[in-house]
Amino acid sequence: MSGRGGAGGGRGGRGRGGGERQPPSPAHGRGGGRGGGRGGGRGGGRGGTVSAGAPAPRGPSEGSSAGESSLSREISELSLAETARVAQPSTGLVREASPPSSSKAMRFPARPQYGSAGKPCVVRANHFLVQVADKDLFHYDVAISPEASRGVNRLLISELVKLHQQTFLGGRIPAYDGRKNLYTAGELPFTSKDFVIKLPETNQAAGTSKPKRDKVYKVAIKLVGRAEVHNLLEFLRGRQFDTPQDTIQALDVVLRQTPSSRHTIVGRSFFSLQFENGVPLGEGLECWKGFYQSLRPTQMGLSLNIDIAATSFYKGVHVMDFITEYLNVRDFSKPLSDRDRMKLRKALRGVRVETTYSPNRFKITDITKLHVKDLTFPVDQEGNRMYVVQYFAERYNLILKYPKLPCLQAGNDMRVKFLPIEFCKIVPGQRYSGKLNEKQVTAILRATCKRPEQRERSISEMVRRNDYNNDIYAREFGLRVSSQMVAVEARVLPPPTLKYHESGKDKTCNPQVGQWNMIGKKMVNGASVKHWTAISFSRMMPQEGLVRFCNDLVSMCNSIGMSINVRPCIAPQVTNPANIESALRNIHQVATKTVLDGRLQLLIIILPDMTGSYGKIKKICETELGIVSQCLQFNKLSKGSGEQYQENVALKINVKAGGRNTVLNDVYNVNRRIPYLTDVPTIIFGADVTHPPPGEDSASSIAAVVASMDWPEVTKYKGLISAQTHREEMISDLFTTVDDPKKGKTPGGMIRELLVSFYKSTRHKPSRIIFYRDGVSEGQFSQVLLYEVDQIRKACASIQEDYQPRITFVVVQKRHHTRLFPEVHGRGNMTDRSGNILPGTVVDRKICHPTEFDFYLCSHAGIQGTSRPTHYHVLYDENNFTADGLQTLTNNLCYTYARCTRSVSIVPPAYYAHLAAFRARYYMEADQQEASSSAGDRPVEIRVLPKVKENVKDVMFYC
Repeated sequence: MSGRGGAGGGRGGRGRGGGERQPPSPAHGRGGGRGGGRGGGRGGGRGGTVSAGAPAPRGPSEGSSAGESSLSREISELSLAETARVAQPSTGLVREASPPSSSKAMRFPARPQYGSAGKPCVVRANHFLVQVADKDLFHYDVAISPEASRGVNRLLISELVKLHQQTFLGGRIPAYDGRKNLYTAGELPFTSKDFVIKLPETNQAAGTSKPKRDKVYKVAIKLVGRAEVHNLLEFLRGRQFDTPQDTIQALDVVLRQTPSSRHTIVGRSFFSLQFENGVPLGEGLECWKGFYQSLRPTQMGLSLNIDIAATSFYKGVHVMDFITEYLNVRDFSKPLSDRDRMKLRKALRGVRVETTYSPNRFKITDITKLHVKDLTFPVDQEGNRMYVVQYFAERYNLILKYPKLPCLQAGNDMRVKFLPIEFCKIVPGQRYSGKLNEKQVTAILRATCKRPEQRERSISEMVRRNDYNNDIYAREFGLRVSSQMVAVEARVLPPPTLKYHESGKDKTCNPQVGQWNMIGKKMVNGASVKHWTAISFSRMMPQEGLVRFCNDLVSMCNSIGMSINVRPCIAPQVTNPANIESALRNIHQVATKTVLDGRLQLLIIILPDMTGSYGKIKKICETELGIVSQCLQFNKLSKGSGEQYQENVALKINVKAGGRNTVLNDVYNVNRRIPYLTDVPTIIFGADVTHPPPGEDSASSIAAVVASMDWPEVTKYKGLISAQTHREEMISDLFTTVDDPKKGKTPGGMIRELLVSFYKSTRHKPSRIIFYRDGVSEGQFSQVLLYEVDQIRKACASIQEDYQPRITFVVVQKRHHTRLFPEVHGRGNMTDRSGNILPGTVVDRKICHPTEFDFYLCSHAGIQGTSRPTHYHVLYDENNFTADGLQTLTNNLCYTYARCTRSVSIVPPAYYAHLAAFRARYYMEADQQEASSSAGDRPVEIRVLPKVKENVKDVMFYC
């Protein structure tokens, strides 16, 4: 759960029982929060810099005619399976566009103007205006020796203030971030000073007879400089372009000072059992409630973004009780199995415990392989050893009841400390950072899911409880926080008209409140499937039930526009789930011999009743056998395989077979062309990087890039995947070169392959690139843009020297805490059925960036909880997008998502990239499990992904 900040709203993209296993929301599993500045200035422009404004407009034909014939000749010789080296210019050099040399030279596009399309309305946002006194803030560096945790650091500064506030600190009340930074509202009487602070020793070695003593720390405070509030005010007024991040950070530390001393800190959120009792999650965990807080520069001024939050914590229970709940072990007279011991080691490593025989606390580093009765430790330098059991009997008069249990291990290799499990208790307030199972995720969502009216009330109550205006630090620094959420002007964009096949009763469709259905409609391009079969690995699915379901599903597919052979090429079969791999290979072998062209087009699979086989099945089918598959879960079938369920499965099957479900009607309307899409050949990319969950230190990160393969329809997206360095956010394989002994430097990479595929599919080279990039936090904007736009440019130049299509680079963010609420709850014309704001609601005023081109768009209807709008931030724009142009195009694309008849919460190419990356994660499941149990502290290696077969890669296999 990782401190997601509550349940959020329904994503609007799942449909109702589409069959395939669903990955987490794109909001999950991404490293990095939104904190941290973007660093220095910004800059730019086409081919070498990123301009503050859009570049001068060019005619539609510019950049599309030059070199067309030469490109055609070159690309006609290219193979999708092998990106061969193209002929180089006579100089032997490929010109590469030069991006800004550093993030210091980068300035993101200014907002072209405010949008005006759509029906005006007013919404409330969980942003609270902060008034700032124009006074100087002073920044000091803090060095503490010996090094300590942030908690101890805070205690040290608190003690220092108690002792010296009225003397050496000149009466000031400093704000401290727990690490290196201390701020004061006025200058201290010194520029540099050392202090000696004593704290009671709380962690002396277990089993020693040393008396308790105070621990002495040296605290050195040195003036760094001023944080100019005036510069911040000028920036908020739009008179200064460089973000005064140091000043914003200082004021953020001030407002976080009090909650940091009262609550448990997780990222930018605060948690405590004071807010609400912990909600049991099972396996020794519980859900704690809290709040998220962040100070942000916006058009209206400084804004304090407050949201309710929730995350998982270890229960503060005896370790024996934790083992009972986590491992379901109740008989401690028997030793733990090696599997249980390793599972327990993974769960408790890094957790702090306290003992029943002393006040000391220890961090668990390992769990012994030996039973506690067999453990010994050295007692002198002559090699004499003592049994742990004997030590506790003599030192503490404690007799161990469970000598066959292992021991918890603390300390380091030089001085190991053994802690018998039966004497240890988990210290309360420790966050669990591992991956939650499905039941735990369901429990935490159930505990935190709140309708908009409830969530707004909870946030307002949290602001009242925090009482910022009476906070001593806020008063010291001259800050006043409004108690009311800000009212924001918004607009509701109209839904697009969707095109369906002419043979259906309804040839077009106008979605209502973000959704529609297939009644009376046929897919605009139904795929043809001649060779298919089905297999069930569920013990609950009888043979006749499988045949009946397949007949019903094929009937549904054919009724809404597909053409599927009513007779499978191989009789559907029910198979033992223990024989998954052999069964799949046998089907492939039989199909190779019996099918005319040897290719099975579709395999319908009923998954085993026990979870954990999905990744294995997909890996075998897609990377080894070249089979497109549709997986279904029997428990969903057993709930009733009605028409709605079959319809959603049919939508997925159609795109996997190469068809289209629907397109934007204006694509074919000569009187109403779609701006920025239909005028010149346009390719739309989506990109995402997913990272392994915390604790999986040996697993690679996975990058996925998808791109539209049809123009002007932009509904078919080819997806490519690549493994890269652990937790690396920049996509490393966008463009690559390989030194070939025969061919020399051979260009490759995902962008190049997708551009070549686009040309082969459409016979056009794209004149415009729209790149939606998911998974980037604000602190990474400059770095990602600097690198990835350069890679896109290089990929284009590798195809043709002077080929430079115009690029627009947009970051898509779901990991934020802005929520939008209707002005009047319950008013039918302002909300959807879940009580959320209407789909199509867009905001580009007040709570958005003071000068840059960004907006919030809630493109989906809520299902449960409070909808989370998606934040779009333009980092690079050579296409001169207007606000209405980009907002409308993005909203319209959200209605073209292939897997359901609903508009979705994020633009489909970004959504598809997330799905493709998650599919690759499934491929690596087995390897990750092995690595996580054996990697230890070995260096992390990039694990090469298995290659997806070409026939699978050419369709939307990840849907």
